[in-house]
Amino acid sequence: MSWLNRMYSMAEDQVENVKAQVMDKAGGQVENIAESIGLGVETPEEPPVTEEGEEAPPERIGLNGEYDQSGLAKRVALAFDLDPDLAEVETLWVAQLSSTVVLKGEVPSQDILDKMVDVASQIEGASEVNTDEVEVVE
Repeated sequence: MSWLNRMYSMAEDQVENVKAQVMDKAGGQVENIAESIGLGVETPEEPPVTEEGEEAPPERIGLNGEYDQSGLAKRVALAFDLDPDLAEVETLWVAQLSSTVVLKGEVPSQDILDKMVDVASQIEGASEVNTDEVEVVE
């Protein structure tokens, strides 16, 4: 089960469509995933606006360039889905507090956690990655 399906109940065909868009944008190279996710899979012509009519901050831009309260967390989950080393971790959750990515749960090794922090910190709009609620169960 994908990160986006497990955390946001996205249908697997939707997840596969989004993943295909990003991989196409990244030229098929996993190394370019974070850059290709950027502020959204589809960059909007006009920046999205908040309910108050202000331009949305980077952490509030969703998978398709729309305003999304959980946009940063969804883009991080998408990056995890696209990384073969991280796609199968099913005991960790991604959340966000403003521009901070919050990881919660368990990971199988410190190496995996380090890679998750590295990937999450590269997503545009992420100011830091909090792992206080992560347990390494080697």
